[in-house]
Amino acid sequence: MSTINQLLRNTPQLWRGRQHNRSQRSLPTGYARLDRQLPGHGWPQGALTELMTLKPGMGELRLLFPALAEISQRGQWVILVDPPWIPYPAALHGHGLLLDHLLVVRTGNGKKTLWACEQALHSGRGGAVLAWPEQISFSRLRRLQIAAESSAKLAFLFRPASASKESSPAALRLQLGADHHRGIRINILKCRGSRPAEPVWIPQLFSAYGKQPRHTQTHASYTEHTISTTLAGHSFSATVAGPAQPRAKQH
Repeated sequence: MSTINQLLRNTPQLWRGRQHNRSQRSLPTGYARLDRQLPGHGWPQGALTELMTLKPGMGELRLLFPALAEISQRGQWVILVDPPWIPYPAALHGHGLLLDHLLVVRTGNGKKTLWACEQALHSGRGGAVLAWPEQISFSRLRRLQIAAESSAKLAFLFRPASASKESSPAALRLQLGADHHRGIRINILKCRGSRPAEPVWIPQLFSAYGKQPRHTQTHASYTEHTISTTLAGHSFSATVAGPAQPRAKQH
């Protein structure tokens, strides 16, 4: 028994079922209903959060807008790794997210998506990392959870609804559904501490994605500056989004 107690004392990130770590830092979600149901009353910092949906674009990204806006306004980067669609810049800007603190990374290789996430978490530049992996093993999930813990940042993975049947070391797992009348239904599948039995309903959240696939031109309301991003020796295509500059008048 003493060995178990010592393990619990020395491993604060170990999930303990109904007993959650009261020192867990969190950032308010911006939705009082959801905050009341989450341990720490917000998105867990230094932990991995999974959001599972039937299909992209049902409001899952917009659910994060309040937290992402606060992070960008602190001067920290919001890093999106391989989003399925180009985020709609007007929606991001309209909800307070500073576009010049938004970085979109396209690895061009599904196997590199999670590796890029790890490097982004370890970089010290970002405040939040969001990723859309095509496939992910339990061991890679565990590595991301550990990377998030060591960085004390927000880490979000967007996964298909079928992933809810799989085991995961993520600290928080949410399953999202939509109802045209009630809005977005959030089922908390796993959290640190006792999870609520009833779903949380948030008024309708519209998609923050544009209609363009990830490799097409972006919306004209902002300018993309494509740069070569190097993470631990590997180069990726990255985009820094910034406010559009007015064209000079012709004389």
